[in-house]
Amino acid sequence: MASRGTTETSKLKQNLEEQLDRLMQQLQDLEECREELDADEYEETKKETLEQLSEINDSLKKIMSGDMTLVDELSGMQLAIQAAISQAFKTPEVIRMFAKKQPKQLRTRLAEMDRDLMVGKLERDLYTQQKVEILTALRKLGEKLTPDDEMFLSANAGAALSQFERVSTGLG
Repeated sequence: MASRGTTETSKLKQNLEEQLDRLMQQLQDLEECREELDADEYEETKKETLEQLSEINDSLKKIMSGDMTLVDELSGMQLAIQAAISQAFKTPEVIRMFAKKQPKQLRTRLAEMDRDLMVGKLERDLYTQQKVEILTALRKLGEKLTPDDEMFLSANAGAALSQFERVSTGLG
């Protein structure tokens, strides 16, 4: 007999509590070790921990408001798995942000790549591949793309991404 989501809900609650406990302990440890760290390392670690707490808070708000269900989350994971299997996305970081529905982080990554390309830290081929992946992920997350981004995507999207577009549309 199916659990009708009670087991899954219990597990989700347990996972969220464990994440919260871990992050709170991390903040406490960070404060205790503040003297041993340089200022930049301390600030960066604290910022990352607070961002993670903010993400948990956002997830809780969505769950409590009814905007997110386990089925929605599973659909996102299924799309990410399909992207990986079809080899549409070659960058694990992009797959992870897509699965977690993180358009802001994807846009930040895109800005970092633009900068890296300008300073010669990133090769043009790799830049093009990753930009196509990010723009495709943003489009699938329902984000509005600029006309320039749309043109870049149509000029550079390959067969694997086209296949992913067809499959993911069928899943939605």
